[in-house]
Amino acid sequence: MSNKVLEDKFYIALLDDLKKQKLVLPTMPEVALKVRDAVSDEDASSKQIADVISLDPAISARMIQVANSPLLRGSQKTDTVEQAINRMGHSLVKSMVITMAMEQVFKASNPLTKKYMQDIWTQSTQVASIASAMASHFTKLKPDQAMLAGLLHNIGALPIITRAEEIPALMQNEEIFASLLERLSGPVGTSIMKSWNFPDELSIIANEHNNYNYDSETIDYVDVVIVAKLQNLAGTDHPDAQIDWNNVPSFCKLGLAGDSEVLEIEDVIIEEIEITQQLFS
Repeated sequence: MSNKVLEDKFYIALLDDLKKQKLVLPTMPEVALKVRDAVSDEDASSKQIADVISLDPAISARMIQVANSPLLRGSQKTDTVEQAINRMGHSLVKSMVITMAMEQVFKASNPLTKKYMQDIWTQSTQVASIASAMASHFTKLKPDQAMLAGLLHNIGALPIITRAEEIPALMQNEEIFASLLERLSGPVGTSIMKSWNFPDELSIIANEHNNYNYDSETIDYVDVVIVAKLQNLAGTDHPDAQIDWNNVPSFCKLGLAGDSEVLEIEDVIIEEIEITQQLFS
C-alpha cells in the first residue's frame, strides 16, 4: 500500500468515526472539572475552591508555586492554596488548574507516541506563554484565557496520535503524519473542546489556528494564538516560518504590522514570556 493510499485511508476512517461519535476523545481530568464547576458558582468562596484543589497534592503545590512566582509575587509569601487563590483570582485559578491538569492528558507509554505527545505539549506551552503576553500587552482580552487558548489550540492531535499507534508505518513517516495532523486536528479538536463544554470563543481556535487569513470583526483569541504560533515558529525550518506576517490579518489587528516591529516588541516582553513558560515546568 502506497503512503498516499495509507494516508487517505486513515483520514477517511478517522473522520467517519468522528462523525459517528466512535472516535475515542480524551476526557478532562476530574480535578479540572470540579474546579471549573466550583469557580462557575458565583457564591463559591476561596476556601471551597481550595478544598477541591487540595484533593490533588501535585496541583496544590504548583498553585502555591505560581502564586509566589515573579508573575504574581506579592509582598508576602503565599503558604496555602486558599491564599494562592485570593492572590490569583478565580478566573486565573480556573485556567491554571485546567492547564496543570492537561499535562496528564499528554502522557503515553509507546516511545514514538510519547515523542509526538511531548513535542506537541512543548510547542503548545510555548504558544500559550506568548499568547498570554500578547493578550496582556496588545489587547483587552484576558491573558489567562489566551494562555489556555494557546495550550489547547492543537488538542485535536492527541486522539489522532493515539489512533495512529495501530499503524506504525504511518507514524514513522513524519512528513505524511504531519500532513494528517494538520488536516484532522481542526475538526477533532473542535469536537473535544465542545465535549469539554468550552465556550465558542475558545472552541473555534482548534479549527482556525492554521487559517492565517482569519479575519473576524474584532480581536479575539484566535488572533492572539495565530500571532503567538507564528512568532514561536520564527527562525525554524517549519514551512509556516516563511509566511509574511504583513499579510496575516491577526498581526495587523494587534498593531503588529511588520517583522521588525514584532521582534522589537518581543524583546520588551521576553521576560514575561519566559516567566510564564516556567509555570509549565
